[in-house]
Amino acid sequence: MLAETMTATGRIFNIMKYSVKDGAGIRVTVFLKGCPLRCAWCHNPESQNVSDDLLFHADRCIDCGQCSRVCPRALIIRRGPAGPPALTAAVPEHRQDCQHCGRCAATCPSGAREVAGRTVTVDEVLREIQKDTVFFDQSGGGVTFSGGEPLLQPQFLQALLKRCRDLELHTAVDTSGYAQPAAVEAIAPLTDLFLYDLKVMDDTLHRRWTGVPNGQILANLQWLAANHPCVVVRVPVVPGVNDSEENLTQMGEFLTAAKAGARTLFAGRETPEHLSVILLPYHKAGVEKYRRLGRGYGLADLEPPAREALEDMADRLHKMGLSASVG
Repeated sequence: MLAETMTATGRIFNIMKYSVKDGAGIRVTVFLKGCPLRCAWCHNPESQNVSDDLLFHADRCIDCGQCSRVCPRALIIRRGPAGPPALTAAVPEHRQDCQHCGRCAATCPSGAREVAGRTVTVDEVLREIQKDTVFFDQSGGGVTFSGGEPLLQPQFLQALLKRCRDLELHTAVDTSGYAQPAAVEAIAPLTDLFLYDLKVMDDTLHRRWTGVPNGQILANLQWLAANHPCVVVRVPVVPGVNDSEENLTQMGEFLTAAKAGARTLFAGRETPEHLSVILLPYHKAGVEKYRRLGRGYGLADLEPPAREALEDMADRLHKMGLSASVG
């Protein structure tokens, strides 16, 4: 079993050091590739596909022509004096023909081309994590597995969590909850903290804005509330999508009931995280990523919610018996 755990492989697209927003203390956040949701406001669109994605940073391009010479399918067209090459990332109609071989990124001297996605072993990930254990010890931090949706790769995630548990590292899993119940139940004993995304309560609206139903998401959250002592529900507040009075009321009632159902189980040992809510304001950090991927972004004109509105939402959830704050 140990050998299988060490050699298990999975797909990631980033390992972020010194993260302070994905759990307590200073953390390493490992971003797994692939997500079954297509949230209209997704700020990590390069995480959605399990396969590689190619990003083009136009501001870095020096128009050297190296990429056009190595592209095996001749998809990169030099623009010359008019501007940088019309790389496949800048020509969406060609993107479907790109085989993501990575040659253009490997040869680019300025880093204008980037391949998001790589296959790694559990050992490779753990080696990177262990470089920062001194910061975990000093800050009370640890490791967070995010995405994408980490539970889209349940065996790989479970293997990573087992190794972290063996090393006595604090673990967190950031999930949309859209996963098989068996996968959630398998990782729960290995996870110290769940960061659980909750977006829209109405199933029809949830399908419209994320592309998937929310029945399994709500069912998994109910199970975790009854069986795990540390669950932080994170709500991305997107104006015009999920900031209505109706959605807030439904969400508050659902979470209040879920928390009440667990009080007997966790009597005397509830933690501040069971069951708390953090409201996260919509932001435009991902807009440029869509441009680099050659994709359109439908919410580019949307403005973040006012701080006062978020604080009012948190206050209303607090009055319903929930620990709620603005992130």
